[in-house]
Amino acid sequence: MDIIVADNAGFCFGVKRALDLVARAAERPGPVYTLGPLIHNPQEIARLERQGVRGIDSLEGAPGEGVLVLPAHGVAPALEDAARARGLEVVDATCPFVKAAHAHIRTLSDQGYSVVILGDRGHPEVAGLAARAGAQAHIVTSAAEAEALPFAPRYGLVVQTTQHPQVLREVAAALVARGRELRVFNTICEATIRRQESARRLAAKVDVMVVIGGRNSANTRRLHEICAATGTPTHHLETAAELRPAWIEGAARVGVAAGASTPDWIIAEVVASLRALAPDPPRP
Repeated sequence: MDIIVADNAGFCFGVKRALDLVARAAERPGPVYTLGPLIHNPQEIARLERQGVRGIDSLEGAPGEGVLVLPAHGVAPALEDAARARGLEVVDATCPFVKAAHAHIRTLSDQGYSVVILGDRGHPEVAGLAARAGAQAHIVTSAAEAEALPFAPRYGLVVQTTQHPQVLREVAAALVARGRELRVFNTICEATIRRQESARRLAAKVDVMVVIGGRNSANTRRLHEICAATGTPTHHLETAAELRPAWIEGAARVGVAAGASTPDWIIAEVVASLRALAPDPPRP
């Protein structure tokens, strides 16, 4: 059985940067906290906890000392301000691509645009974007939702960094009819686009796809959707322990893709487990 790992599988630049920042903070004396999960991978978060980095769900969980690392997907400005007011040293691990989206949101809001955010409702990155747009923000997940928005003189569109370009094009086209002016900022991360395209191409060439990543990871869920849309049987798992022999029974080629928060050691474990489940036949 051939096992092919997609290009661009595993940590993206923003995740690597966040982990580097928290590792440096952990080398110093004093407590280190992350506000919510630093990245969306439960196994990597557990590894950080074993190193003494404590995740907290709210500022009430941290005393007025130590270092608070903001997550890669960003937070609302009020949370960052509140952390500093409590006496915490704040390390901003927000992905630079997310920070760029923050800046575009502020520009649109300051210039009086009605802001539309294409993204997953409830996702922390989208919540951080919406917090910067105030009462003007509309969150949509599809062109159909964009078509249902009220008419506005000026719409500005910003997109969650892990969305798919085709959905962005569809939503932008829908907004053209909802106002007299539309300004679009394509804030999809280029690494996300490359990851999605390489996974899609691989899925079209193999018998089975395995997508590795946290179930709380939006970009991993999107990879699963993209691969499954090719018609190839596709399975989403977090660790090698979730592999099932029936998934690859009779498969000659198995593709492996991984989300942007998936560490290399988990990818390696899954590949090793796949080989153990269906080893290559002995050569004559």
